[in-house]
Amino acid sequence: QVQLVESGGGRVQPGGSLRLTCAASGLTFSSTVMSWHRQAPGNEREFVAAILNGNTNYAGSVRGRFTISRDNGKNTVYLQMNNLKPEDTAVYYCRVDIGSTVWGQGTQVTVSS
Repeated sequence: QVQLVESGGGRVQPGGSLRLTCAASGLTFSSTVMSWHRQAPGNEREFVAAILNGNTNYAGSVRGRFTISRDNGKNTVYLQMNNLKPEDTAVYYCRVDIGSTVWGQGTQVTVSS
């Protein structure tokens, strides 16, 4: 059974940083695309970033501020978020597609002064 567990969310002031972690189990981690998505209140869930091997892709709204990385030895994917803005406030989800789509439970990020 595939499981994704996110952690690292919290409340920060604008301009601050957070690092999110997604721990995966039950899959061949190194050969899968891992991605982060987010959902703000009243909005649809949206793509943030994805990674496979050394290739990364970012939403335009976060490019240059967020960095996705992975540690295949730890079955973990990270999202380093710098220069956070109030509009980054959302629940952040980890996702993997392995025939079916699996989501983590999400972690809340709040950017507010």
